[in-house]
Amino acid sequence: MRPSNPDSRLGLATGIYVPRGPPGAGDVTGATSRAQSAKGRAVDTRRARVVLHPAADDDRLMGATMGRGRLEAFSDGVLAIIITVMVLELKVPHGDGLAALYPRWPGFLGYVLSFVYVGIYWNNHHHLMQTVKHVTGGIMWSNLHLLFWLSLFPVVGGWVGENPRASWPAALYGVVLLAAAFAWLILQRSIIRTGGPLATAIGRDLKGKVSPVLYAAGIALAFVRPWLADAIYALVALMWIVPDARIVRSVTE
Repeated sequence: MRPSNPDSRLGLATGIYVPRGPPGAGDVTGATSRAQSAKGRAVDTRRARVVLHPAADDDRLMGATMGRGRLEAFSDGVLAIIITVMVLELKVPHGDGLAALYPRWPGFLGYVLSFVYVGIYWNNHHHLMQTVKHVTGGIMWSNLHLLFWLSLFPVVGGWVGENPRASWPAALYGVVLLAAAFAWLILQRSIIRTGGPLATAIGRDLKGKVSPVLYAAGIALAFVRPWLADAIYALVALMWIVPDARIVRSVTE
C-alpha cells in the first residue's frame, strides 16, 4: 500500500519508501558540491603551476630536499673514487729487486702529492660543511664545480709522473690546482650568502689569496724549470695540510 505522504519516494534497492527533503534541497546540495569541486580544482591548478614553474625560485626549490649530510656524503664518495682511480694508475714494477722501483718513483711522487691535495680538500670540506645553515642550489652547483676540478687530479698527476722533466704536464697540473682553488673560493662565497659563521671565521683569508698567486708562479716556472713548479705546488700543500683552524674554532664554539 502506497503511503499518503507525497514527499516520500520508493527506495529502488530496498523496496522501502525514503522521505524526501524539502523542495529545492537537492538543488542546494548539488550547487554546494559543485562549488566545492570547483574550489578544489582551483587549488589543484595553483599547485600545478608551482610544480610546472620551479624556475621562479630556483635556489629554494633545488635545496628544499637536499640536506647538509647528503651533500657531504656525495662529496666524500666522489673523493674516495678519485683516490681509487689514482692508485690504480700506479704501475707495477717489472722485476723482483729494489732497482725495479727506481723507474717508478716519479709516478709514485706524483701520486703522493695528488693524494695529499685530495686529503686536504676532503678535510677542509668536512669542516666547511659544518658552517652551512641550509643547502641552496648555488651551494650545490658550486660544490659540483669544485668536484669537477678535483676529478682531474688523476689525469694531470699521472701525466706529470710519466713526464717529470716536461714543461706542459707540470704547467697543466698547476692550472688544475689553480682552478680548484678558485672553485673553493666560489663555494665559500656561496655558503657565506646563506648566513652562518663562515664569513667571520675566514676573516681576510690570507692563505686563500696567496695560494692562487703561488699556483700562477708555478705555472710560469714550469716552462723554465719544471721541478721548481712541482716544489711550489708541494709548498702550497704544506700550507694547507693542517685543517683551517679558524673554521674549526667556529664550528666547535
